[in-house]
Amino acid sequence: MKKLAAAAMSAVMCITMMTGCGAPANTVHSISDLDGKTIGVQLGTTGDIYAEDVKDATVERFNKGADAVQALKSGKVDAVIIDNEPAKVFASKNDDIEILDEPFTEEEYAIAMKLDNTQLQEEINGALKTLKENGTLDAIRKNWIDNSKTKSAYTSPADVDRSKGKIIMATNAEFAPYEFKDGSKVIGFDADMMQAVCDELGYELEIDDMQFDSIISAIQSGKADVGVAGMTVTEDRKKNVLFSDSYTTAKQVIIVRKD
Repeated sequence: MKKLAAAAMSAVMCITMMTGCGAPANTVHSISDLDGKTIGVQLGTTGDIYAEDVKDATVERFNKGADAVQALKSGKVDAVIIDNEPAKVFASKNDDIEILDEPFTEEEYAIAMKLDNTQLQEEINGALKTLKENGTLDAIRKNWIDNSKTKSAYTSPADVDRSKGKIIMATNAEFAPYEFKDGSKVIGFDADMMQAVCDELGYELEIDDMQFDSIISAIQSGKADVGVAGMTVTEDRKKNVLFSDSYTTAKQVIIVRKD
């Protein structure tokens, strides 16, 4: 009887103290609750940068956002800081996590290139301006991100002149819906946006998938011409790469286990 009573008490404690008897109950309900917690981030992202400023927090870094989410689900971290759109994808596929209503911060995404490549910057800014004005960029966003019933995948015009050569785009295809794999092909908002830029300018686009924290090094070394990976413009990054005008806005959010 004592063993049964102990087992019953253990079960009650499991229900009240744990989520699914596998991970601690969530204690993060707002940004202020992050103080002193263990935060999961994708290595080299702005979530990684911002988490460093959280008071007394321990930052656990992962090569993939999906790995940070798995660590959250298992109780190894208390929360994950990540971009909103990938967060929505993770939340839609995992019914035991949720996104806090309070955004962590807002930001702008831009195309990165070598610091001295002002000619390419000027070309890309001109293409982005045209794509914004003719509605192409808005259509790409609606197709991948906005909750729009009118969806239309981007396709290159049949008569595109690609005589100017090739642009190699470094990315990290672990960031749906901005860039992710469909078989061996990298697809998503950023892939379509950069394809449209290349179509406008007369370049062939080649996409090179790599770790996120290798992208800036690839640009600096000349292995890649541009970095497009939901890359936020920050003062620190501006010391190492040149940025185009912003092509979309985003925000960092906090993912937690459901209570």
